[in-house]
Amino acid sequence: MLLLNLSNSAGANGPSAAKPEGPRRTKPPARARKEKPRQHSFSHRLLAAALKGHSGSVSCLHFSGGGKYLASCADDRTVRLWSTRDFTAREHRCLRANVELDHAELVRFSPDCRAFIVWLANGETIRVYKMTKKDDGNFTFTASSEDFPKKHKAPVINIGVAETGKFIMTASSDTTILIWNPKGEVLASVNTNQMNNAYAAVSPCGRFVASCGFTPDVKVWEVCFGKSGDFREVTRAFELKGHTAGVYSFSFSNDSRRMATVSKDGTWKFWDTDVEYKKQQDPYLLLTGRCEVSEPCRIALSPDAHIAAISCGTNIAVYNTRRGEEEERFVGVHGQHVADLAFDTTGRFLVSCGDRAIRVFHNTPGYRAVVEEMEAMLRKTTTKATRERLEQQIASARKALAAICGRKQ
Repeated sequence: MLLLNLSNSAGANGPSAAKPEGPRRTKPPARARKEKPRQHSFSHRLLAAALKGHSGSVSCLHFSGGGKYLASCADDRTVRLWSTRDFTAREHRCLRANVELDHAELVRFSPDCRAFIVWLANGETIRVYKMTKKDDGNFTFTASSEDFPKKHKAPVINIGVAETGKFIMTASSDTTILIWNPKGEVLASVNTNQMNNAYAAVSPCGRFVASCGFTPDVKVWEVCFGKSGDFREVTRAFELKGHTAGVYSFSFSNDSRRMATVSKDGTWKFWDTDVEYKKQQDPYLLLTGRCEVSEPCRIALSPDAHIAAISCGTNIAVYNTRRGEEEERFVGVHGQHVADLAFDTTGRFLVSCGDRAIRVFHNTPGYRAVVEEMEAMLRKTTTKATRERLEQQIASARKALAAICGRKQ
């Protein structure tokens, strides 16, 4: 019966049914699914959050001036805006802006937080996105009708927007820094004469642009405007001299009165830049510390200048600027080298990126530095009102430390 059934079923296919049965035709193997790269696993007692939303490697981070939002961009063709209020929450909300037919390598908020700019990886230019707040608190993002014109001849390494809103800076890896007005017109071109630029930035006060590179110094320029707001010139302000090899990176404090630098010579330096440079007064070197360095290497100075964080490869070390001591070390933070490193505007958190996740750390060294500084001031004060104010600040910092430590126990 079984043979009959087989031949009957074969007979439906004509003469071929009489032929001896050949090898059974096998189905082609199913196409293997392309597995997503595994998310890098990292844990630490001071890790406040891991912000996960990007599907590509995050390359840049930037806090808005008021500190409400953190912007991030990645090669997944999106820019995401995170609420800093959610850093210690269980869920981390974010808003997404799509970058059409390209992806952003760098992102910066405008001072009024009504727009952000990005550097396009393929377009090699700046694009402006307007942010319009809706009734429900969310934003809509609208790209400007025209991108900035292409002017750089080498890859761009950083961009910045002055806090005054008067200019935008772009710096490329040759020796060029361009100063633009917000409409996309070049106001000035600066030749840094440093063989190459490794890093460049706009100071938080919006008056200065600075660069470092192959030479063992950091050069700082003032971007000058008239009383009516018209651009005048870019003039040399001062230099940070003292390293014995090229400088990888630098960072300003929030008031631009302090700077930190890290160099190939294996040191980081802390500087007093609150000087009368127009009278040829040079910045003061306050401290030199030893650190691990290898390219790429970044440094971030906390807003109050109490703490310096240095990334080297996939590791981050945190130092106090009073004595130069290492206070914390985070090893293997990301699956790839740390691409960006920044403190939030309050100094409570340190954030980093280097793979698809953004790591947010509690800045406990910052709280300890505040306690130490206030206690030193308390010992010197003679007035009751000042003593009470200092005691209140010390108690507040200790309470914050206790909350973090208690949460992580």
